[in-house]
Amino acid sequence: MERRVGTVSRGIRCPIIRKGDNLVEIVTDSVLEAAQSEGFAIRDRDVVAVTESIVARAQGNYATVEAIAEDVRTKLGGGTIGVIFPILSRNRFAICLRGIAMGASKVVLMLSYPSDEVGNELVSLDQLDAAGVNPYSDVLTLEKYRELFGENKHPFTGVDYVDYYGKLIQEAGAEVEIIFANDCRSILPYTKKVLHCDIHTRVRTKRLLMEAGAEVALGLDNILNGPIHGSGCNEEYGLLGSNKSTEDTVKLFPRKCTGLVMDIQKEILDRTGKHVEVMVYGDGAFKDPVGKIWELADPCVSPASTPGLEGTPNELKLKYLADNDFGNLSGKELREAISNRIREKKENLVGDMASQGTTPRRLTDLIGSLCDLTSGSGDKGTPVILVQGYFDNYVS
Repeated sequence: MERRVGTVSRGIRCPIIRKGDNLVEIVTDSVLEAAQSEGFAIRDRDVVAVTESIVARAQGNYATVEAIAEDVRTKLGGGTIGVIFPILSRNRFAICLRGIAMGASKVVLMLSYPSDEVGNELVSLDQLDAAGVNPYSDVLTLEKYRELFGENKHPFTGVDYVDYYGKLIQEAGAEVEIIFANDCRSILPYTKKVLHCDIHTRVRTKRLLMEAGAEVALGLDNILNGPIHGSGCNEEYGLLGSNKSTEDTVKLFPRKCTGLVMDIQKEILDRTGKHVEVMVYGDGAFKDPVGKIWELADPCVSPASTPGLEGTPNELKLKYLADNDFGNLSGKELREAISNRIREKKENLVGDMASQGTTPRRLTDLIGSLCDLTSGSGDKGTPVILVQGYFDNYVS
């Protein structure tokens, strides 16, 4: 019988994960028990996706603000440092900022405007236009910012992040000065020792700072990229991708988890005979059109995946075929013509007009976004996602 359903994404309930838990066993058991309970079968090329949060929890990859402070003090000298381009987030950055400030005597905090890297607004573009401010060139002091724009609270959290971050730095024992600019080099008249906190532009920022005469230019990926007195760390990403755990600790992005996805794949194969794909996922790569927030505060969508998830989709656009190549057909003839075209499609459709409009993104980014939307970030209790039928097409 012809299958009438395409892609299905299911949130899989799991136990609460603690340090040292066997994720291979827990994830496999949870997926197979869900299949038995809900009456669906595991199939070849299903995708089992595990949120990065429970991977880091099982690894025990945590660090204290004291560990952050010590690493910052050691690497930037403990005096005046510039902290530039942080995102505006109590969960993602505030706890890191506290540790950073504890490792310095003064912090010159430089905020990008009108919004941070992931879209949280300090002011609107309309406000900038009305004030005659050019965000590409103008450097604003805190006094000038307040004169022009007053207090601006985040529409969702109700937090004035300028005030919040300033007070947080002072409470950590450091002097604070706040400026607003979008050229990373604008920090250098204030200090030559800089910690840049941008995520996806960090390589360019570091290069520009060093070329412009910075003595030290480190990114968040350079802080806690090794353990401090036995703390957690992340060799590749440091503090990037971290989240608040408690008032004094952060949970870091998971370390080296390729072995985990391969082991889960093998365990499911051994127990079901089915070859599934497995990935670890973090923030999905999508932007909210109303809140204007780009949901990618992690350094990547997927830090580990099995080889079958490499690459990008190789798909034809059905509506293009229906409107162009087979515009004179309908009904059964149209269906058969399109089906044959799909069966005969090339391995690489780059440049083929019939593929225009298909999503030119990596499979892990697309599937990771689907998983992030399915699992949510609150109390759903589904840190594992089972995606079925993703690699199906019209003729599957």
